[in-house]
Amino acid sequence: MIGIICAMDVELEKILTMMENEQGDIISGIVFHKGTIGGKEAVCAVCGVGKVFAAMCTQTMILKYSPDCIINVGVAGALDKHLQITDIVVADDLVQHDMDVTALGVPRGMILGTDYIAFPTEKSVSDRLFNSVDALNKDRAQKGEKTLGIFRGRIASGDQFIATKEQKEDITDAFGAAACEMEGASIAQVCYVNHIPYAVMRAISDTADESSEVDFPEFSKAAADCTAEVIRHFFTG
Repeated sequence: MIGIICAMDVELEKILTMMENEQGDIISGIVFHKGTIGGKEAVCAVCGVGKVFAAMCTQTMILKYSPDCIINVGVAGALDKHLQITDIVVADDLVQHDMDVTALGVPRGMILGTDYIAFPTEKSVSDRLFNSVDALNKDRAQKGEKTLGIFRGRIASGDQFIATKEQKEDITDAFGAAACEMEGASIAQVCYVNHIPYAVMRAISDTADESSEVDFPEFSKAAADCTAEVIRHFFTG
């Protein structure tokens, strides 16, 4: 069984149209959709925005449904200057950019109790996501449609919507991340302590600077639809 967690309805709605034999459960206010996608068992949920909601959803999904792996899918802001709107970033690892206990003599981002700053994703799942983007691009090219840029790298998570040049530069300088969002690294931490393989894939919806409050509402659905099409190939490829 594959678990899929999104932060917002717009990120999951197209994926849910692919699900057959869907049954729903509501646990702690979160709706879990269980069924099949491409003949494979799946459970999907919208966790809500931010690290606490994401952690709640991930732990509940693990305890209730025992997924073999969990994929966090959604949109993100671009930190790397080469990233453009709707480009796909498949995470190699994830950091919590707002975790700071440097006063205790440890590096910024260190998660006490794990000795990790960056949580590495499951390479086999990340590779499969990357290959699914490649398969989608081949389909798009045959139809004469625009292909998606695809990148591998670090994603930074925190309970902040990054929308200034100063915030963007701070995260980039401290962690060398390619993109930023608000859930992935907390999902990674919960999966790590539960020994569940995980991966994170994000489509760029904005440039994480002063234009973000305009770009995000305009492009978030288009970016989310791109990740949904990748998930389709992931399940059927």
